[in-house]
Amino acid sequence: MNTLADSDELARLLIQVGSGDEQALAHLYRKLNRRIYAFSLRRVSNPDLAEEVVVETMYEVWRNAKTFDGRAQVSTWVLGIARYKTLDKLRQLNRHETTSDEAVLDSIADESASAYDRLTQRQQAELIARCLETLPDDQRECLHCAFYEDMSINEIAELQGIPGNTVKTRLFHARRKLKECLERQSRWVGEP
Repeated sequence: MNTLADSDELARLLIQVGSGDEQALAHLYRKLNRRIYAFSLRRVSNPDLAEEVVVETMYEVWRNAKTFDGRAQVSTWVLGIARYKTLDKLRQLNRHETTSDEAVLDSIADESASAYDRLTQRQQAELIARCLETLPDDQRECLHCAFYEDMSINEIAELQGIPGNTVKTRLFHARRKLKECLERQSRWVGEP
């Protein structure tokens, strides 16, 4: 979905959606739903929640198509909506499912590692998770995109609708704050 023709088609469809064309919305859905689903699933790790994000994203596209200003590509604009819907789902999960964190942390541990190694990995994962929570949302999201999604500076900038230098600055500050927090936490738990 990177060709100029694809971008032009998405823009044409979005204009039609903005005029109330339900068939254009259905066609836009067929063009973008897999991408939205994959984007969300990588973050929420739950197929049902990822599907909810797709539906909620397309509903927002329907409601806000007229506000699209063309400064970004349509796919970037739609994925930006998906990003916010995904973050909303993650916030809901954090509020309502405290046990899910333990499941994630348990999955990080290597199955073949000894009990001591698993405990150490779990402690490290808990430290990292605690420190990530202290970062501002914009820095945490940039860090997540760069390291967990393996996105380039330009891809992150396009996704978030910000300049590449802003992404670099956010990553710089996020790394620095994460390092400082990890050092503080390590000293607190008695590690060197």
